[in-house]
Amino acid sequence: QVQLVESGGGLVQAGGSLRLSCVASGRTSSSYVMGWFRQAPGKEREFVAGINWRGSNTYYEDSMKGRFTISRDNAKNTVYLQMNSLKPEDTAVYYCAADIAYRVGLRSSEYDYWGQGTQVTVSS
Repeated sequence: QVQLVESGGGLVQAGGSLRLSCVASGRTSSSYVMGWFRQAPGKEREFVAGINWRGSNTYYEDSMKGRFTISRDNAKNTVYLQMNSLKPEDTAVYYCAADIAYRVGLRSSEYDYWGQGTQVTVSS
């Protein structure tokens, strides 16, 4: 099993920035696709960003492109989500996920391991 723990969420004003971190433990490996998803109350979990095992390929949902950046540090078993120019619409619980694969998946059902989530609230 792989355990994922997110951190870095909190309350921020519109236009501000946050950096989320996700640390993996257990049977960790750099050969994981890592993804970030988010879920607002009453809505389904949606894809935010993904990164392949080398960090050479990244994918973003269109509304986040140019504002959010996903990266990973395999030596630290950590994936990051840098969020800039935050908007109230970004308010959600953000989840880190890992997939034993080499290609980034866009569906939550493709991922094998999940963190507990971290709350991000953006005020106007």
